[in-house]
Formats: sequence, structure tokens, C-alpha cells
Amino acid sequence: MTTLYLVRHGQTTDNVAQIMQGQRQGQLTPEGERQIETLAEQLTGIHFDAFVSSDLKRAIDSCLIIARGRGLDIVTTPLLRERDWGDFTGRFIPELKGLDFPENVEKMDFMVQRAIDFLQWVTDKYPDQTILAMGHGIINKVIQAVYHHKPTYEIPRMQNAEYRILKL
Repeated sequence: MTTLYLVRHGQTTDNVAQIMQGQRQGQLTPEGERQIETLAEQLTGIHFDAFVSSDLKRAIDSCLIIARGRGLDIVTTPLLRERDWGDFTGRFIPELKGLDFPENVEKMDFMVQRAIDFLQWVTDKYPDQTILAMGHGIINKVIQAVYHHKPTYEIPRMQNAEYRILKL
């Protein structure tokens, strides 16, 4: 059985500014770095066989903090990227309320397939190992929805630097 620690990156400047980040690289705030350093301390006693991260900067930077001193490289994958918000990317979130999604927003069906592909990839590549995977709010929610066989609205929102454990 593979044990997956699914983690959301630390707070970013776009989180604070209420900007729709999507697949922008993102920059951790000092608070975001502190959040992840606190999480790293909480996870000190846990042996990880691998560290996997979204290929976006905010996730990689968060994963690097937790992986520091553990002697393991970070494997990146676009499967863990946040939802592509298309024309909503970079916009002020409160201004988007009530607007229809643009056609170029990543469809939920595609995100579900990415989540399925990620879970299959992890179990194939890391059988019977303990893995930390650094992702983002929405993709992490979709991964959990697939894992629990539930709709995404039933999955509680993950805060920055929060983790959930999945036994695959």
C-alpha cells in the first residue's frame, strides 16, 4: 500500500491579493514560507521515500522546504498543476462572482482525468512507499474526490500548508 501525504503549498502573494493564480508560477510570502517550515517540523519524524511536486514554482518552493536535509530530489509533474483558469487567470477574484466561465477554463472532466492519472502514476512508480505530493487547492480537492468516490463539493477545502493522508 502506498501512503500519500497530499499537501497544499504555502500562502502566496496572489492568495493574499485575491488574484486567480491558476497555472501562474506564484511566489510564496514570508508567511507562506513560515507555514511550510512549521509543517516541515511537524513531519520531521516521518520517513518519506519520495517527494513529488506540481511543476509550478509555489509548489516546488514549498516542497523544497519540507525536503531540505532529507537527501532526496523532488520529482515534478504537470499532473499536480492547479486548474487552468484561462481568461480568469490573473484577475481579482471578487470581480468574477456571477460571471460565466470563459470557454478556455480547464473543464472539470479533464481535471478528474488528471487526478486519476496522478493516482495511478503514484501507485505504479512508488508501490508500498510513503510519498509527499505538493499540489494546489483545487487539484488536491479533485484527487481526494476521486480517491473517496465523492463529488468535489463534499471534500473540505484545504488551507495553505495543510495535508491529508491517502492510503492507495
